Amino acid sequence: MAILNVQVIAVGKIKEKYLDLGLKEYGKRMRRYGRFEVVEIKEESFNEPLSDKEVEQILQREGERILAAIKPRSYVFALDRLGESWSSEELAAEFQRLAVGGISQAVFVIGGSLGLDQRVVSRADVRLSFSAFTFPHQLMRLILLEQIYRSFTIVAGERYHK
Repeated sequence: MAILNVQVIAVGKIKEKYLDLGLKEYGKRMRRYGRFEVVEIKEESFNEPLSDKEVEQILQREGERILAAIKPRSYVFALDRLGESWSSEELAAEFQRLAVGGISQAVFVIGGSLGLDQRVVSRADVRLSFSAFTFPHQLMRLILLEQIYRSFTIVAGERYHK
């Protein structure tokens, strides 16, 4: 497979040590398949309850920071619970398709606790849902990294995926 560089843009910082350890482990494993990078975007602080207008303003501010971090010509996956559900094999096939098609940069975007600004969703090439369940965005980052790693091992024909 041609090299596919992966960037994960995530709103907020990881606070839990066990999540940080898992993220570091998968980040280390993925380096053998191409460049891998996590970009943390500042999460807006707020107190609930929020009006619809306040939610919109917070999402807009976070969205501006996300959009500024996306490099031109990147293929963007927005994690969105209303998005498409794919299997690990389908994600692996998409990675192969992108690499063969000359796309070298795949970007996955994870929003904050309020979700993603509509402009970020509109910028995405794919809206991807991992489940109808709602996950904490910090935990979702670990789940995403595991699936990216799994997809790389599928493409490489390795035994990790069973």
